[in-house]
Amino acid sequence: MAVDIYVRRRAINVVAMLLSGLAAAAGLLFLVWILWITVKNGISALDLKLFTKITAYADQGGLANAIVGSLVMDMIALALCAPVGVLAGTFLAEYANRTKLGAVIRFLNDILLSAPSIVLGLFVYVIVVLPMSNLTHGSVSFSGLAGAIALALIGLPVIVRTTDEMLQLVPGTLREAALSLGVPQWKLTVQVLMRAAVSGIVTGVLLALARLAGETAPLLFTAFGNNFMAFHPLNKMESLPVAIYQYTNDPNPALHAIAWAGALLITLFVLLLSLCARWYLHRHKVTHD
Repeated sequence: MAVDIYVRRRAINVVAMLLSGLAAAAGLLFLVWILWITVKNGISALDLKLFTKITAYADQGGLANAIVGSLVMDMIALALCAPVGVLAGTFLAEYANRTKLGAVIRFLNDILLSAPSIVLGLFVYVIVVLPMSNLTHGSVSFSGLAGAIALALIGLPVIVRTTDEMLQLVPGTLREAALSLGVPQWKLTVQVLMRAAVSGIVTGVLLALARLAGETAPLLFTAFGNNFMAFHPLNKMESLPVAIYQYTNDPNPALHAIAWAGALLITLFVLLLSLCARWYLHRHKVTHD
């Protein structure tokens, strides 16, 4: 009887491992396929004019204004959501942990985390774009600032969740040792816990930035797009995802090639951020070991 149970459990384990392996292989196959198609179609359009010319020249143009617009909006969004997200995550982990308030905030943060980006774009359109239009008594005031606010709302719950979880992973013995020495709670949080969890927090911020780099829907309702170079955040501003969306809707094959090049740039940017996050995490781990 014991042998039969062992054989049955071993057979079930083999089947489960086989199915898990097939699922992982299928996922990796589609991932490699997508990357191969992106590299194949995008690398042929990568040249100097892509980084030096703007989209106003149509098939003879590039993505310079879209690259600059994406960088400006992503940096403003990160400046808005990173401090708030880190502070909110710290509050949840150290001051509101295991309380009803903490549970409510985590629940709302999870809702915001899973909210469709287009809904957040429409929300910013209503609370930022339309009021600015009423103040100027003119046309709809799309702007890079509104786009950055929409992106900040997308990145905020990611940073809050990451900071909360990283601080909760810090061993409780560090808290007990510091408190037994009479260290105040604020100094314990800033000088002990934050230092211990800094690698995970930085990784969460970089991953949030990687997500912001590929968002399209909220920018259609906020930044709108601009065929010319724009640096001021109160002007309409182009971005790489919106430029890709616009070019793929055009029947011109030359614009399709530029769109593929833009998709490749975003892919490489996200890959670079992921590698930087892993390098920083590994370096921090080696330093402390």
